[in-house]
Amino acid sequence: MENSKTEKMELKKINDYTWEIPQHDRMQVAAIVYTSSKLLSSLKRDNTLKQIKNVACLPGIKCAAYAMPDAHQGYGFPIGGVAAFSKEGGIISPGGVGYDINCGVRLLRTDFIEVDIHKALQKLIGEIFREVPAGIGKGGLARLKPNTLAEVCLKGAEWVVSQGFGTDKDLQRTEEYGCMPEADPGYLSHRALERGMPQLGSLGSGNHFIEIQKVDKIYDSHTAAVFGIQRKGQILVMIHCGSRGLGHQVASDYIRKMEDSFGWKNLLDRQLINAPIRSELGRQYYQAMSSAVNYAFANRQMIAHWVRNVFKRVLGSSEGMDQVYDVCHNVAKFEKHKIEGRMQDVCVHRKGATRSFGPGRMEVPEVYQKVGQPVFIPGSMGTASYILAGTREAERSTFGSTAHGAGRVMSRHEARQRFRGEKIKREMEIKGIELKSVSWKSVAEEAAQVYKNVNEVVRVSHKAGLVKLVARVVPVAVMKG
Repeated sequence: MENSKTEKMELKKINDYTWEIPQHDRMQVAAIVYTSSKLLSSLKRDNTLKQIKNVACLPGIKCAAYAMPDAHQGYGFPIGGVAAFSKEGGIISPGGVGYDINCGVRLLRTDFIEVDIHKALQKLIGEIFREVPAGIGKGGLARLKPNTLAEVCLKGAEWVVSQGFGTDKDLQRTEEYGCMPEADPGYLSHRALERGMPQLGSLGSGNHFIEIQKVDKIYDSHTAAVFGIQRKGQILVMIHCGSRGLGHQVASDYIRKMEDSFGWKNLLDRQLINAPIRSELGRQYYQAMSSAVNYAFANRQMIAHWVRNVFKRVLGSSEGMDQVYDVCHNVAKFEKHKIEGRMQDVCVHRKGATRSFGPGRMEVPEVYQKVGQPVFIPGSMGTASYILAGTREAERSTFGSTAHGAGRVMSRHEARQRFRGEKIKREMEIKGIELKSVSWKSVAEEAAQVYKNVNEVVRVSHKAGLVKLVARVVPVAVMKG
């Protein structure tokens, strides 16, 4: 089977949802690809398979390199790539985390149903659009002072809550409780801080969004009820954004530092530049990355607070707008996993992948201990998104990881050539979906057709045991960056 114009490799089918690139050449382990016959065709159009094979060649990798069902070509690692590395002899790679560090999703539930907001829908999304800055380079509502920004990067969402933006309950329902304690803003460059100061509390551009959604289908009523999802038609709000320019600068800074310190000539792909986990530079990157993770948690915390304020202002109440959960997509973290019959500390890289821990895992909040952590897989603009629960099978199979979205199959340039934002808006209005965006170009770039079918991505994730279906939601209003 051919996955690029220049390289052929064996892709062995294990079952209908799992494929393997067997260990060969410089591979330290096999590469496991979670996909289906329907999704496999998209992997033949880019270098996803070659990239995940190259990841399998990195020093200290444990068990296998994994490609999630939404995988597509990225920088170094494919987006949708997962790998864990030994603390002894393993590496840490910015390409295994991504530029948008802790891009992630936060979900708010409400006590409203569709009929409660129908007449106010245009005003709701319009007020959110005015309240939350969006677009390339767009800043938040206030420019932070350097010492304040350092505190944000040190404490994450906890700092935001201490300023009156949300509650401790939000922190309890955030991955890492909204703060990675290893953060040290002292390892952020002046340029990273400079880019982060004006952008806290802003959505950004690209595939970032705020969606007002309604529950379309409930698959598991018990788990849904634990998550606060009670009936069809219930209104939810999903927020998808990350660490903005600060995170991007952290990636740029440390890619350059690692190239300067270690070189890349022995790598199969220059974009897989890395540092030994135990090295001084590896430690510095981890602490800088953790600072960007905390910035992103703080960013989503502020946006969630403003969304609640809009609901209260427009509908008269924000009671019941509890946070379901907040999950990271782009991150490296030290976690304990059972490997070769014993628990081991490993550095798990999730690049465009979501943590999917099952019931009983200590990192899962107490309220979700019996059902597993909430997992969200958003669709493309105008399509369904899914609410799921983590599984013990994911812990056994993928270091507790699953897909993070639909996964692109078309470049932004090609999307702009093929689609027109004005037409997409009209088509969404016909479906009863309100759309607000900063530009027609960004709407065209995020057309539903440029992504894989999220229903198939979720089906594969569920059938492979990486998640458990809980509920499906559909948009009623969308704000795009």
